[in-house]
Amino acid sequence: MKTVLICHDGARLDQIGLARWMSSFSDLVGIIVLRESKQRIKQRVRKEIQRSGLLRFADVAAFRLFYRLFLAQRDRAWEEAELQRLIQQYPESKAAPRICYANSPNSPEVREFLKQIAPDLMIARCKTLLKPDLFSIPQLGTYVLHPGMCPEYRNAHGCFWALANGESEKVAVTLLRIDAGVDTGPVYGYFSYNFDSLNDSHIVIQTKAVTANLDAIRLKLEEIVAGTASAIPTQGRHTAVWGQPWLTKYFAWKRSAQRINHASCHPALS
Repeated sequence: MKTVLICHDGARLDQIGLARWMSSFSDLVGIIVLRESKQRIKQRVRKEIQRSGLLRFADVAAFRLFYRLFLAQRDRAWEEAELQRLIQQYPESKAAPRICYANSPNSPEVREFLKQIAPDLMIARCKTLLKPDLFSIPQLGTYVLHPGMCPEYRNAHGCFWALANGESEKVAVTLLRIDAGVDTGPVYGYFSYNFDSLNDSHIVIQTKAVTANLDAIRLKLEEIVAGTASAIPTQGRHTAVWGQPWLTKYFAWKRSAQRINHASCHPALS
């Protein structure tokens, strides 16, 4: 099976760790590395303001500042340690994949790159929605490991919102095949683990939901390739698209996690 990985430049867990994992069970023929322009970042900000309004966007901006000041350093240390674990587990491939650098996965150079190497399957680890003329190039489809359980938690921060809403049973990574909608394609699996809601950030939780389940995800991808995988029925379930994390919701999530932890440690007092 020939595979391709799309990831962001600097996302080392994807660019190095997941690339080695993919090489361990497939012929990783290409990596598309995205270097987003400032214009693209500004477009994402404008879209969030349109979605949330100025007042709520202030809540979003406050969370980003809080994360940068108080959480980011610890998360980077965890990610580096997790990357070293993956490097030890998955040796570097002897056949180096071709690399394509681009500002957007939907650019003409990316489409030409994919047509040249003709992958069977592609995994997209990027924030940009892929256009049909791109995600349809791999004959077996393009797949995402989506943070959050779909269809209830669509968009890029599903694990955060499941935690903020007290739905721990929906804190998972969803393996789905991309279609023309926003995380609306066929679902092939949910993957989670015994996460620490009190002490870990949503970034660590959603990332470890992937790295702790790589063997199970590989088996499911192999079923897809073999034609034996069945999509999980999702018709009739509630569905929603969620935006960026809010600082107010973060504090509400952590207060709830503290109460639950206190109750479990002192059941006689609960």
